[in-house]
Amino acid sequence: ENKKEPGRFGRFHEAFNRGFDRFRDFYVWMLHGLLARRIIVPLVAGAVILIAACLAPFIGTDFFPQVDAGVIQLHVRAPARTRIEETEKAFQLVENQIRATIPEKDRDLILDNIGLPQRTINLAFTDGSAIGVNDGVIQIALKPGHAPTTDYIKRLRADLPTMFPDVLFYFQPADMVTQILNFGVPTQVDVQVQGRDRAKNLDIAKQLQRRIADIPGAVDVHLQQEVDAPELFYDIDRTRAEELNQTVSTISNNLMISLSSSEQVYPNFWTDTKAGIPYYLAVQTPEYRIASLNDLNNVSLTSNASAAAPIPGTLGNVATFKRESIQSVINHSNVQPVYDIYASVQDRDLGGVATDIQKIVAEQNKHLPVGTHINVRGQIESMNSAFSRMTLGLIFAAVFVYLLMVVNFQDFLDPLVVILALPGAACGIITMLFITGTTLSVPSLMGAIMSIGVASANSILLVTFAREQTLEGKNPIEAAIAAGGTRLRPVLMTAAAMIVGMLPMAIGGAGEEQNAVLARAVIGGLLFGTCTTLLVVPYLYAMLRLAVGDQKRDEPDFGEPEGQPA
Repeated sequence: ENKKEPGRFGRFHEAFNRGFDRFRDFYVWMLHGLLARRIIVPLVAGAVILIAACLAPFIGTDFFPQVDAGVIQLHVRAPARTRIEETEKAFQLVENQIRATIPEKDRDLILDNIGLPQRTINLAFTDGSAIGVNDGVIQIALKPGHAPTTDYIKRLRADLPTMFPDVLFYFQPADMVTQILNFGVPTQVDVQVQGRDRAKNLDIAKQLQRRIADIPGAVDVHLQQEVDAPELFYDIDRTRAEELNQTVSTISNNLMISLSSSEQVYPNFWTDTKAGIPYYLAVQTPEYRIASLNDLNNVSLTSNASAAAPIPGTLGNVATFKRESIQSVINHSNVQPVYDIYASVQDRDLGGVATDIQKIVAEQNKHLPVGTHINVRGQIESMNSAFSRMTLGLIFAAVFVYLLMVVNFQDFLDPLVVILALPGAACGIITMLFITGTTLSVPSLMGAIMSIGVASANSILLVTFAREQTLEGKNPIEAAIAAGGTRLRPVLMTAAAMIVGMLPMAIGGAGEEQNAVLARAVIGGLLFGTCTTLLVVPYLYAMLRLAVGDQKRDEPDFGEPEGQPA
């Protein structure tokens, strides 16, 4: 009579327990039906695996998902040997088009970086993609709450080459993560032609460039080396130079001093004793005095210092010029010249583009001259290496976990039940990635490992209880049903806690793409893995135990399953 009425939380607790008890009764009833009609579980499991296998080719693979960092880095290269003041004008026109494409409400800052550092030591702090005064980078920072960065990049990719056909454009990774993942390469894909024969290798590189540009999803395909720079080549008349007491070395040194200062030929320093700072002392002809070809021909030459009577002269007196084209930058790998075809990926997964590139390279390898090699570098190389190692690691992990459970259970059959349940979690991962439009990448593989680990732990929890029931004398089917009904609450509690915890991460936002794919893989693996643990694991345990004749008494006669419990 003195018993108090339960409070609000007490009533909620009692209502929840009643609802959960009804759900558990329904689950036990369904488990009875599945074990009575044993063909249902194999058919449903086979259908799920088949559907997942059909969806897998449409997922695609990436090394890491692209991150929307709110920054765009556009590389602009004017025609070869464009003067820096003309390059600046071209950059200004490009900036005007960028401002017309990106509205002011989303545009925060535009910064230009044109040319090369004054001191070569500063090249160590750049990515090495800039090759001269006709080259540079435009960095665009977007305001918070901006539209997707990829949308603006697509529009600029389509508009800029049309408006400036003589200028080369390609987008470089702007976020720190992608820059690190590229390992110094300014684009995602780098197909490198390496060999001693430069002329043949250049033809091969141009063929590869044309074929890679036709691959769906491959964008910004270009040859990184500038091979058509204009050049003035001076042919020295040695007889005439000798008559004027000139040598090839003195002529070249005089020309170098006039064009690039004496620092290039005779470095000279003056040290400030108070500050302790050394300064270069250099002599150079003012640039405005060499503004034309005639001015260059009139560059003064000093005679050989050992000559008894120095004779004044000019460059035009001892040399004739001709116009040629030259490769302005020469790259080497393992002491051999290389040509790099750079490319990026848009609206397609990196794995699909990589497969098409590998086909082209395999066809080209059949016709390569001796000593020439084609190497596919960039994120493709890193992705293939990471995936192969992670796959090998997963296989070894599954084997070692199985052996560890064998030692723990002192039995080879029960651990097999846990291992056979893992494909269910894998099917969930594939299905979730397909539904959310997410590719298979290193973060999603990490999420797969996490979800498989939780699913394995839940399966071990259920198998351990069923094993204890069997050892106490129960039939394997009764033990499986008892294990499912008893372990239902902890299994659901563990899976639900992790799924709910991952939901905010799975939704993601700008700059959170890498964490989002991990959470989606975890959620998909747990949704399917939990169903596998509760429905397939008891079935497998009972069937495998019955198959090896491990029965303590006759199987119970279920008959027809009764109606669903209220």
